[in-house]
Amino acid sequence: MTTETASKIAFLFPGQGSQAVGMGKDLYLNSIAAREVFDEIDDTLGRKLSTLMFEGPDDELRRTENTQPAIMATSVAAWRAMEESTGILQIPNATAGHSLGEYSALAVAGVLSITDAVKLVLERGRLMQGACEERPGGMAALIGLDEVTAEEICRESGAQMSTINTEQQIILAGDHRSLAMAIDIASARGAKKAIPLQVAGAFHSGLMSPAQNGLNAMIDSLTFHDPLVPLVGNVHARTLNTAEDVKEELRLQLTSCVQWNSTVKFMLNAGIQQFYEIGHGRILSGMVKRIDRNATVANIGDFASVLAYASAS
Repeated sequence: MTTETASKIAFLFPGQGSQAVGMGKDLYLNSIAAREVFDEIDDTLGRKLSTLMFEGPDDELRRTENTQPAIMATSVAAWRAMEESTGILQIPNATAGHSLGEYSALAVAGVLSITDAVKLVLERGRLMQGACEERPGGMAALIGLDEVTAEEICRESGAQMSTINTEQQIILAGDHRSLAMAIDIASARGAKKAIPLQVAGAFHSGLMSPAQNGLNAMIDSLTFHDPLVPLVGNVHARTLNTAEDVKEELRLQLTSCVQWNSTVKFMLNAGIQQFYEIGHGRILSGMVKRIDRNATVANIGDFASVLAYASAS
């Protein structure tokens, strides 16, 4: 199947929050290509992350240093299973990942090898866990308020914009006092919901800055290649054309707001008609439909969905 004869497609990769015990096990049992991905990641880490993913316990899987490589492992394994099932590499017209998912997209776009992507994600997770402990904080979801109002709430509370998922779903990050104040203000401003999230820290905010130097050093130690397919970055919602573009994106992404709403709109404006969310869960699929109800979305996270994709291709 070639992009010349098919509708324009994008591969999307989920981030932290999409994890669940058991994810990827079906792929491991049914796809040789997927099994090789899990085995490669286990070997790279020097431990059986796959066992933790398939069997738990949940509280251990939810630790940032485990969650991040586990989510990437499932996404990359699903992608490899898609290739294996079709026998023909379908090159997407664009690819993007939500926060951590951007690292999965790097492997698909040929920017990093799977091994190097795992090493980077593992170090990122370790550094972020340390930042969470050094500068405690959290995140809160605001539903039903626009970006302008959310920015006003941040100025008044001291919280920061962390993620703009859709026009009406915005995530704030900050220390616990700032977040509590932000939730109170948002409720008073008429938010449909203003709720704290069960996360380890204030991701994509200045509270992650203790992890910056270590992440920069890890990025500089690896070999990056120019993307083989259009890769749309989180920070500026534009195409990253070179290896240096990607490096700068990853450095900024640690403490910058994830512009997911703008990222999806950028792809829609480029003529993307179909979005495949590759990995566990359907979080991104729901967001895309809220951004544009006419978009076609599908999730590929288990072997049945891989077979359905192969049949459609």
